[in-house]
Amino acid sequence: MPALSRETQRKVQSARSISVVELFTIGIGPSSSHTVGPMRAAYDFASELIERKSAVIGVECDLYGSLALTGIGHGTDTAVLLGLSGWTPERIDPDAAPAIIATVRERGCLSIGQLSLPFIEARDLRFHRKTFLPAHPNGLEFIARLADGTTIARRYYSVGGGAIRREGACEQQENIELLHPFTSGAELLAVAASAGLPVDEIVRQNEGAWRTTAESDAFMEAIRVAMAACIERGLRGQGILPGGLNVRRRAGSLHAALLARGPRSDPSAVFEWVSLWALAVNEENAAGGRVVTAPTNGAAGVIPAVLRYYETFVHGADAIGTRRFLYAASAIGFLYKKRASISAAEMGCQGEVGVACSMAAAGLATALGGTNAQIENAAEIGMEHNLGLTCDPIGGLVQIPCIERNTMGAIKAINAAYLALQGDGSHIVSLDAVIETMRQTGDDMRSKYKETSLGGLAVNVVEC
Repeated sequence: MPALSRETQRKVQSARSISVVELFTIGIGPSSSHTVGPMRAAYDFASELIERKSAVIGVECDLYGSLALTGIGHGTDTAVLLGLSGWTPERIDPDAAPAIIATVRERGCLSIGQLSLPFIEARDLRFHRKTFLPAHPNGLEFIARLADGTTIARRYYSVGGGAIRREGACEQQENIELLHPFTSGAELLAVAASAGLPVDEIVRQNEGAWRTTAESDAFMEAIRVAMAACIERGLRGQGILPGGLNVRRRAGSLHAALLARGPRSDPSAVFEWVSLWALAVNEENAAGGRVVTAPTNGAAGVIPAVLRYYETFVHGADAIGTRRFLYAASAIGFLYKKRASISAAEMGCQGEVGVACSMAAAGLATALGGTNAQIENAAEIGMEHNLGLTCDPIGGLVQIPCIERNTMGAIKAINAAYLALQGDGSHIVSLDAVIETMRQTGDDMRSKYKETSLGGLAVNVVEC
């Protein structure tokens, strides 16, 4: 079966129902599309080999396009080794991962179920930096050699946020009937008005198509806890981030300095704390720690930082407000996934930090008591001022400018929420218009500015 065109894929995605458990997932850094996705693809392929019980004598992997160009810096090579070894992003202990990888490299073999297969990384893991597969910039292919001389080949695409698509596999769409279906911002507002419900409750009730409301609420609480834990780990982190740029972790020292200043009475301290929380998450991500894709790893710090702002600085903040924040943010994330993309390899960083900013702005506006129109406006403002944002990581690492960019996204999100709350919700540029603008901008953006490290800061700053 031939690969679907990107436009066809978008139409399929637009028609598919998306759950919060797909939007927010717990995995490891540094990248959802380059680490989490390839690990899931490798695990899926390894699982098929185990189920087939075929006489496999060898396994190879080919990385294409963006995965090949920035794969080393994004941990794609190690992700493939972990996935083929039977690990998923959710199950792997980030602290145990280096030892697992070292064992594969030292022994020159993989353990796939009961199989022990030779795997020489320099020979069997190949980077095709000049070849982009047609369906998506993040492509990878696995080949298993069988004893009878035949092979099994599977091609995958890492399409953003840790999600993967296997070429030739039918798009599995369960017969999901949402209580309040919507595929655009305009539909979301209309459905909410008809039901007499706020945006967050529309999503909360829709999740009933998959599980009970209590289970969905428990999932959102688990996501909140994971985000908070990532902030705390980031605040304790010390030393130099891996990868060779010699980027020093700053969150720990900044945290100590802010604590030493005493009570948070200085208005500027609010922005310093928000920046610190985003910084902590993305330093943890860059170190390969456990993070929540929100909606991606590269943008993982924005929503946790804005959520912590609400919980810390907003009078009357409570658990219900936090829950409403996350459900409303999900509604906006669904729209970007349906109508455009959250993959930096397709959209640039506007599809990652820009989307996270838009989601966080809507979430905060919700928690602060905004109307549905104000929430939609906040989301629109959050993206409007991230349009055209490129993805140009130095050295292919999710460090510069990625870490600081999350602090900017968090501050913008707070600003967007309060700007929207100062109005009555009416505005000239709709959320749908800004999402379509982002999609067109991403399509027109040259590939060197889309997670390839072939343009922008990646080529104009000399690596340390």
